[in-house]
Amino acid sequence: MSTEKLQYQKEILELDDLVMTFGGLRAIDGVSMHIDEGEIAALIGPNGAGKTTIFNCITGVYKPTEGTVKIRNRKGHAEEISGLKPNIINQKGLARTFQNIRLFGNMSVLENVMIGRHNSLNAGIFKAIVRDSPTRQEEQRVIEESYEILKKLKLDPYVNEMAKNLPYGEQRRLEIARALATDPFLLLLDEPVAGMNAQETKELEETINVIRDQEKITILLIEHDMSLVMNVSERIYVLDYGRLIAEGTPREIKRNPEVIKAYLGE
Repeated sequence: MSTEKLQYQKEILELDDLVMTFGGLRAIDGVSMHIDEGEIAALIGPNGAGKTTIFNCITGVYKPTEGTVKIRNRKGHAEEISGLKPNIINQKGLARTFQNIRLFGNMSVLENVMIGRHNSLNAGIFKAIVRDSPTRQEEQRVIEESYEILKKLKLDPYVNEMAKNLPYGEQRRLEIARALATDPFLLLLDEPVAGMNAQETKELEETINVIRDQEKITILLIEHDMSLVMNVSERIYVLDYGRLIAEGTPREIKRNPEVIKAYLGE
């Protein structure tokens, strides 16, 4: 493990001795790691190493068999979120994307982002039906906020397009926009450049940096594109068969013999 001190101080996410079993299979085997506020971190490893399983434990898709997942919440207090439902975890400030795009294809680009703003709505069912003045004002606010997110991710030219009609790279970007609409402090990206060409990958790399630098959102990503990982990450964790085998800066990870053997190739 790396002993180099990174520049960040405040832990925003902490996994302590996390275990996830499926029947007799131990998919995650005692993983401990942390992400600090303001950094871009990556989780890498061969296919089947357990990366997405860790994401699922963090975001409430799975309840860990053992161990804990803790965040430093918006009030600055440590809070365990292990086993909470995904919507509750999202409301607490964690958002994610998935390996496979999960957009609403027959809805517009704007509508897809507006769905992500549902946590900020105050109107109940009755007000939504009668559409009183405060409800209409709230709807207008959501439209304006959603459009601003599209502008930041350079998706505003597609605002009225059906999501299914967007180029593949823009669909990936739209999924990130929808995640940002939930107002997270931690964004988890699961293979964000999967299937992208070199130009699309470069553009998304710029987007990731913008999200961290301008929106002040901490990012944890899973990715097989090592060029992207090395370019954007300040801390990298490496999994192999559910176990954490290395942690460090990109420079350290490139030189780590266990990583070279398990993942990068000897």
